[in-house]
Amino acid sequence: MATPGGKVKLPTKLAYGFGSSAYGIKDGGFAYFLLLFYGTVVGLDPGLVGLAIFLALVCDAISDPLVGYWSDNFHSKWGRRHPFMYAAALPVALSYFMLWNPPDWGQAGLFWYVLILAIVIRTLITFYETPSSALLPELTQNYEERTSVQTFRTFFGWFGGNALSVLMWGALLVATAEYPVGILNRDGYANYGIIASVLMFVAIMTSALGTHGDIKHLRAPPPKSKMSFGKIFGEMFETLRDKSFLSLFISVLFGNVATGFSGGLAFLMLTFFWGFSPPQIFLWSVLVFISAFIALAIAPLLVKRFGKKPSVIGLGIIAFTLAPMPVLLRLLDMLPANGDPMLFPIVASFNTVDLGLIIAYQAVAYSMIGDLVEESELRTGRRSEGVFYAAITFTRKCSQGLGAALAGGTLYLIAFPQGEAAANASDEKLWQLGATYAPMLWFLWASMLLAISFYRIDKTAHQANLDALAEGKTAA
Repeated sequence: MATPGGKVKLPTKLAYGFGSSAYGIKDGGFAYFLLLFYGTVVGLDPGLVGLAIFLALVCDAISDPLVGYWSDNFHSKWGRRHPFMYAAALPVALSYFMLWNPPDWGQAGLFWYVLILAIVIRTLITFYETPSSALLPELTQNYEERTSVQTFRTFFGWFGGNALSVLMWGALLVATAEYPVGILNRDGYANYGIIASVLMFVAIMTSALGTHGDIKHLRAPPPKSKMSFGKIFGEMFETLRDKSFLSLFISVLFGNVATGFSGGLAFLMLTFFWGFSPPQIFLWSVLVFISAFIALAIAPLLVKRFGKKPSVIGLGIIAFTLAPMPVLLRLLDMLPANGDPMLFPIVASFNTVDLGLIIAYQAVAYSMIGDLVEESELRTGRRSEGVFYAAITFTRKCSQGLGAALAGGTLYLIAFPQGEAAANASDEKLWQLGATYAPMLWFLWASMLLAISFYRIDKTAHQANLDALAEGKTAA
């Protein structure tokens, strides 16, 4: 059970965190494999894949806040959040399965197929992820404990998504007589769709059932009142009109776009830019587990020692310095040549440490959104966890939307070869890929750090908000 004012017990942390595996699996599929699958295996133009995901993002801008607002005001015997979580489980799984088993249509048909399924999947995942994420401020009001709980959630999000990547490279995307190049193995993607869909369903149901007993400790919805679009959007704008929220929103947006951009190009970079073999790419994916454990260990410690804002700024500076460094060194001919036995250990070490810092950054940054809830309640008189976390869910989707669009646009602009022809990409094309990749990452990360510098809620301010709310309840 959770204790709203203090510590959250480990079983609740595990159940709550494990549910994020569903989003992590979907996130990993969209970020790392969707462009690769449709652009190089199915044969849909990469620019159209990026466009489809971007257009789905436009729909998210409307659906996400509406779902968040709805879950803040929903009345049921199972509370405000859990009905949405239960309802999303099966439809999410079925639609995700369909995405990886497309029909043999032409360019126009495949574009509409990807577009419609992207909208459906992203909307359905919002019905789970936003209400589930919004439980955090209700599970505990403790400043440090919120980071601890969020770190478990971020850990499982990465762990679940990466587990499927390891499975893909270790068992599914393997060379066969029909598919001599492993990443072009269409049957592997179809099997991935089956496995991923089942695991997403299990993760959602485990999290919903594992936190079901905490419903009696959670906040009751406000009294029912007459709704209108004017009232709904008016209250949402009032809730989100906060300088700290805007700084956090913009910061997380840029950070997630950077993640999506690098993710969309990751396996092209690994396979063709670095020339790593399938066993090396498999090991690369396995090392992400180490990165996740690094984040699980350091994020709560940094917050306890330095606070949240200094921690994310410090993590961000180090991470955005390290992330593109191997690519820059390669462009300057300061790394061993492809095929040299020393190349993989060097590049993999950079990535393992850097990714651990990035995951820790995300855990701390996402926990900061919970501290906005009490400040907003003081200002508006409403608890609006769903609206806040809907905004963050939206920025996370931008890692596939804007990030994938940037990745697809990059491949289009440099005319990077598609399908099996990618294996014969010229040195000039590979250099152009790296020369676009590194500066773009630096720009996105620098923008992220600039935005987060305007966030202003620290532990003292958070406690003052809690005290003011307590005094108001006493007076009432």
